[in-house]
Amino acid sequence: MSKTDYYELLEVTRTCNDGELKSAYRKLAMKWHPDKNPGNAEAEIRFKEISEAYDCLKDPQKRAAYDRFGHAAFENGGGGGPGFGADFASTFSDIFDDLFGMAGGRRGGGGGQRGGRERGADLRYNMEITLEEAFSGKNATVRLPTSIVCETCSGSGAKPGTQPTTCRTCGGAGRVRQAQGFFTLERTCPSCQGRGQVIEDPCPSCAGAGRTTKERTLEVAIPAGVEDGTRIRLANEGEAGMRGGPPGDLYIFLSLAPHEFFQRDGADLFCRAPISMVTAALGGTFEVPTIEGDTHKVKVPEGTQSGKRFRLGGRGMPVLRSRTRGDMYVQVVVETPQNLTRRQRELLTEFERECSGETHPESSGFFAKVKDFFAGDAD
Repeated sequence: MSKTDYYELLEVTRTCNDGELKSAYRKLAMKWHPDKNPGNAEAEIRFKEISEAYDCLKDPQKRAAYDRFGHAAFENGGGGGPGFGADFASTFSDIFDDLFGMAGGRRGGGGGQRGGRERGADLRYNMEITLEEAFSGKNATVRLPTSIVCETCSGSGAKPGTQPTTCRTCGGAGRVRQAQGFFTLERTCPSCQGRGQVIEDPCPSCAGAGRTTKERTLEVAIPAGVEDGTRIRLANEGEAGMRGGPPGDLYIFLSLAPHEFFQRDGADLFCRAPISMVTAALGGTFEVPTIEGDTHKVKVPEGTQSGKRFRLGGRGMPVLRSRTRGDMYVQVVVETPQNLTRRQRELLTEFERECSGETHPESSGFFAKVKDFFAGDAD
């Protein structure tokens, strides 16, 4: 009976990337996990099939061999062309593993190891915080579903009271030799997938994986001064390894929520403050909020123009892992009066009559240039 295509089992396309592959596997694993389907033999079989498919496709070399030869890539005597066994692609990578000392598993996690131990996958958690929380730092609580060591079998994958047995094909070495013409090539054992052991009576709780899925609660310390996109690594807080393997890591990716008053550029803060036309003309003061939660008085000199920027030294964000702080910049916007009363209109009209080029030098200079421009065209 032919085996189902691995891509069809995981419900992904043949061009899917590693992230899509992992996401599809986790979704199906949770759906068909024996814990969620007690007494369902079909679910247990389906869970083993999708686990086998993912173990193959997550490895770049195995996936390349599978894409070329299909299931025959991992069967003795499979077709790979004259002079090349079905496991040639896998065998060739195994040779390089031995040469460079990587036979115990791929660097970075996920590779198989002797005895069935496999490093758990790394996890990512996205967290949004406020600008105030980024300013002062905080202790956050994270809740996420992840794989943990199976309590029933303590991570061995074998049913309580039993133990994994030595693989009969490789004698526990995890590798077998195969003659190819004048050469003898060593490759990963197809029976135990390089683990050296076979679980004949798998644990009913984890179906031999050595781990189960459970929601965990973690405390994360967010330091003061973090920026948008900051990544925090929690070592060994990722998924539990297969069959007692080491756990992966958890990465917290931070994003900052938009703020009502402030915009951030590195350690500096920027805000806009409207002031009245009278304050801008005669000078005065106004108060602005600060990131600490209090207010700061800003002095406006006489004749301040719209767009003028005032610097408040040391009132910005703290620099991460430093005692220094950035600055705060306040840009004033002169507000034009609206909804004037009759008396207010009379006063402004009277004021306009008294105005001259000295009171409005910028506008007077601009319109003088415009007049000269058109006068030149007339000549």
